[in-house]
Amino acid sequence: MVEHLLIVDDEPDLEIMITQRLRKEIRSGKYALHFAQNGQEALEVLIKNPEISVVITDINMPIMTGLELLSNINKLQNATLKVVIVSAYGDMKNIRFAMNNGAFDFLTKPIDFTDLEKTIEKTLQLIQTIKQGLKAQEEVESHTRELDTAREVQLSMLPKAFPPFPNINQFDIYGRMKAAKSVGGDFFDFFLIGDDRIGFVIGDVSGKGISASIFMAVARTIIRTFGVTGISTNECLKRSNELLYANSSDSMFVTVFYGMLNYKTGELKYTNAGHNYPYLLTSRNNVIEMNTNSSVMLGAFDNAEFIENEIQLVPNTSIVMFTDGVTEAMNEDRQLLGNASLTKYLAYMPAKDTPKNITDGIFDLVKQHTSNSEQSDDITVLTLAYYGGERSQK
Repeated sequence: MVEHLLIVDDEPDLEIMITQRLRKEIRSGKYALHFAQNGQEALEVLIKNPEISVVITDINMPIMTGLELLSNINKLQNATLKVVIVSAYGDMKNIRFAMNNGAFDFLTKPIDFTDLEKTIEKTLQLIQTIKQGLKAQEEVESHTRELDTAREVQLSMLPKAFPPFPNINQFDIYGRMKAAKSVGGDFFDFFLIGDDRIGFVIGDVSGKGISASIFMAVARTIIRTFGVTGISTNECLKRSNELLYANSSDSMFVTVFYGMLNYKTGELKYTNAGHNYPYLLTSRNNVIEMNTNSSVMLGAFDNAEFIENEIQLVPNTSIVMFTDGVTEAMNEDRQLLGNASLTKYLAYMPAKDTPKNITDGIFDLVKQHTSNSEQSDDITVLTLAYYGGERSQK
């Protein structure tokens, strides 16, 4: 797909320099460049070329300044059209004014072309994420009168074929989600990485309902996109956070636990982004809380750093992950299920039980505790069992 960029500057040499710098991208069809010498001309170019997604404009120009152009672009209310402001370093007052009035980023003169290329890539990455979010939003909003259908659409995004990898004997995995409303903000996912690893993730978006489900869809897509490349768990969540923070609305965020297991060696690497601590359930019925080095949630803070933890699993160990809809489930007396009850229940699970039995058992525990009380939050459980060698007989 060709990305269309509009460069607005009254310096004629700049067009030559940028065209020369981006010649490979232009030749390969990655970029198509448009040029204008002032804001008025830029608006005319935008009308003729609605496919333009990035405008890089100088501030000081004749006829119509860059700030006036920014104001006119804002009136278009196009979420997928982003403006990058260019001005002298000493012109920080105007640059700050532009940033406070909708500019996505800024560059200073003389332009560092390496910085220019990185800024273009970052801006286009954000636009792509916004497009994905808008597409998901349109899909959900088109079904608002039939929320049952919307629920089926959301559930279709979650893994549902179990066992998912019947030809791999070293592990098994099972997940289940029940939304508090027709659609919710919880999710889980897993995917193979290369020929020896599995990535798995569970998340809980702040809030419930349609807005949470849209944010959930975007978060899941972003994490999977980075995760399948095999990068470290902390780097995956760091990159995901950058996109989610840039595109977050209504101060939404998501807690995430993302793990990557080498199922041939038992090496587990994971990053916890503000999520409930999972439990390790050993073959001796020991229940161990994985409470080491938690990081911040995704989408809440810019430039956040994330910590990767590493442990060695022994065969016949299960990782039990869940959202707070489990431990915060309330009965008619408004008493929470709590971590202590969950831990006690897990300690009495049959040794080396299957992920499905463990997951379904937790749902039964919640149902027993809440009785006839209305479900107040989404409930999600994801269980991964590492067997090592051949799968144990159940």
